[in-house]
Amino acid sequence: MRIDWWTLAFQTVNVLVLVWLLSRFLFKPVSKIMAQRQQAAAALMQDAAAAREAAERERKQAAEQTAALDAVRLQRLGEITSEAEQLRASQAAAARTEADAMRASAADEIERMREKAARENAARATEFAVEIASRLLSRLPSSALVEGFVGPLADAVSALPDDVRRQLGGQSDPLHLMIPRPLRDDEFAQCRAALADAIGRETQWQPEVDPGLIAGLELVAPHVVVRNSFRHDLETLKAELLSHDHD
Repeated sequence: MRIDWWTLAFQTVNVLVLVWLLSRFLFKPVSKIMAQRQQAAAALMQDAAAAREAAERERKQAAEQTAALDAVRLQRLGEITSEAEQLRASQAAAARTEADAMRASAADEIERMREKAARENAARATEFAVEIASRLLSRLPSSALVEGFVGPLADAVSALPDDVRRQLGGQSDPLHLMIPRPLRDDEFAQCRAALADAIGRETQWQPEVDPGLIAGLELVAPHVVVRNSFRHDLETLKAELLSHDHD
């Protein structure tokens, strides 16, 4: 077999030209296009991955926000429940306190009414006793209404401070001598003599009848009153009885 070297060379050149043409106009553009497509695909994959990561982050954030909202809602619900319980407890305590206060007030009012009734009863009993004593004393003989009271009245005047007795003795106006009935001349003279000794000098007197004295004598001056009568004794007894009942 004989080889045609010119034909072989020509075919070789044709193959080389074809390879160059294919490389120049086909392989490089196709490679470039494939590279661009690979880059685009890689970019799409990166974008997809980034979008997926962003979506995952947003999902996690949404889940966290939802969990936080649920926690806040549960906390607020617990607070509202606690406040409601406290309000009910406070209202119940207030109701109990008000009821206790009303019971205490009612008890105090009942006690005040009882004490008032007791005082009124004691006052009526005391007044009744004093009235009975007054009626009994009013039945004393006429002579007994003055006798026996002159000396004690003079003693009470003698017990006054010296300056008070000097004022009594220096009165220009008559001193008032309260008497339960009109005095006889000898009784009036006895009173004047005893009181003059007690005061230390003679003094003008103006007798005034006051049946309310029941029995006894009272000296009335502008600056002093000396009492020695059953009325004064009964008033003192009544005050002591009422004071004892109040205690």
